[in-house]
Amino acid sequence: MIEELLPASVVTVEAYGDEEPANTALYPEEEAVVARAVDKRRREFAVVRSCARRAMDKLGVPPQPILPGERGAPAWPAGLVGSMTHCDGYCAAALVRAADLASLGIDAEPHQTLPEGVLPAVALPAEAERLRRLSGDHPGVHWDRLLFSAKESVYKAWFPLTGKWLDFTEADIDVFTDPGEQGSGGFRARLLVPGPRVGDRRLDGFEGRWTVRRGLVATAVSVPHT
Repeated sequence: MIEELLPASVVTVEAYGDEEPANTALYPEEEAVVARAVDKRRREFAVVRSCARRAMDKLGVPPQPILPGERGAPAWPAGLVGSMTHCDGYCAAALVRAADLASLGIDAEPHQTLPEGVLPAVALPAEAERLRRLSGDHPGVHWDRLLFSAKESVYKAWFPLTGKWLDFTEADIDVFTDPGEQGSGGFRARLLVPGPRVGDRRLDGFEGRWTVRRGLVATAVSVPHT
């Protein structure tokens, strides 16, 4: 599901439902991170790292610990950039060589309406108005949840480039559907704060893709070097 949202250079590995990858054993350093976590958190932590290590293997990189760094962002091996996501019934990791992409971000959420009170906290007035129009045209998609997921993917792509927090209200996201489709499309994120510099250019936004499938909404952002 995530694979179709990203360039061909990106390696993705997913796990659905109760599917257990072959090896979910954690390194001692990782065990220490979740030593006091509840069982659900421990399982998701282990499964998503198993996905990431399988992706490493596909890229010819030896398996190694993946520890949360600043603000919880995963610390990837030198020469790789990547992103992970997990929610009820789904875990995924996406990795790519740093020579191929400057950054990427992925997110998956249950395809359900956001809890009451969340949308006003994450959506700008213009975004909320666009969501109302989309809901009228395509009522089969939970656009509030899709917007939330897109903002998560934008943040995950932003943070490795800046090392800074990006508030939900600091990116204005315009979501659109593919022609003739209701369950897939793209989005553009216009940054409302100074963007990161990639090479000799300063970014003023990000572009991404989304899909709705198997009771999930998934979003992804990839940031090219040029």
